[in-house]
Amino acid sequence: MSVTAKRNQGVGSHGNESFVVDFILLGFSNFPQLQGQLFWVFLADYLVTLLGNAIIIVVISLEQSLHVPMYLFLLNLSVVEVGFSAVIMPEMLVVLSSEKTTITFAGCFAQMYFILLFGGTECFLLGAMAYDRFAAICHPLSYPVTMNKRVFTKLVIVSWVSWIMVATVQTTWVFTFPFCGPNEINHLFCETPPVLELACADTFLFEIYAFTGTILTVIVPFSLILLSYVRILFAILKMPSTTGRQKSFSTCASHLTSVTLFYGTASMTYLQPKSGYSPETKKLMSLAYTLLTPLEMKRALMKLWRRKVDLHTF
Repeated sequence: MSVTAKRNQGVGSHGNESFVVDFILLGFSNFPQLQGQLFWVFLADYLVTLLGNAIIIVVISLEQSLHVPMYLFLLNLSVVEVGFSAVIMPEMLVVLSSEKTTITFAGCFAQMYFILLFGGTECFLLGAMAYDRFAAICHPLSYPVTMNKRVFTKLVIVSWVSWIMVATVQTTWVFTFPFCGPNEINHLFCETPPVLELACADTFLFEIYAFTGTILTVIVPFSLILLSYVRILFAILKMPSTTGRQKSFSTCASHLTSVTLFYGTASMTYLQPKSGYSPETKKLMSLAYTLLTPLEMKRALMKLWRRKVDLHTF
């Protein structure tokens, strides 16, 4: 088959107009050896993520003593990460095991929708978790009132419902643009920026929306997390125990580093949907905030939240 014919696969026509009926995910097709190595790395990552989060979900669901905001937030985060991994990893493993992978127009729509839903919900949940830890550590006496069942429920519902609406609007908007070809997505999965590059229409208004939306839904929660940690660190400094301070600093630093990497790479990806980064750089940034960072973040969160706050140390 000729190169032209290959490029025209998945591109239909109606009269003098052509339109895309499916997409081709290129992955790291320029680096076939790298693809083979990444396949096994991310297969192991996928299995560990599924197993680890499944254990967390089952244990917290069955153990009544863990039905408190701290662990219920962790339960929701685990559900998000299972969904995130299930949406991205199977398709990505197929991409990494072959030179090119075809995904239908509807399949690409669905994958983009759930990436936005789970990714955005995770942003909001992490912000809510930081507030929960701030309230527990800095205001332990009023914590039962500050973070009661009703407040917790509202925070979780807002996190999920907000991103159901955002994902619906954003994904629908992206796929209302005409796609005339080529249909090759130079990425590992159907994420907004690489798909948007294939649109044969002016996307300026959408880019303004994406920039504003990223500020509100990524930068604002991240700023709240940083403020919470500043207060938490001041509280840690008041601890009389040197060992306690060292352990708390170590755990907070690990979690804060992971959170910074997660929000930082997500911001660079979505603040400029048609940025000047190379395709390979964009792929690495996407891998950082969708797969690698959440795994490290979960380890840090477990270290941080397993420790019960000793009210007598403050």
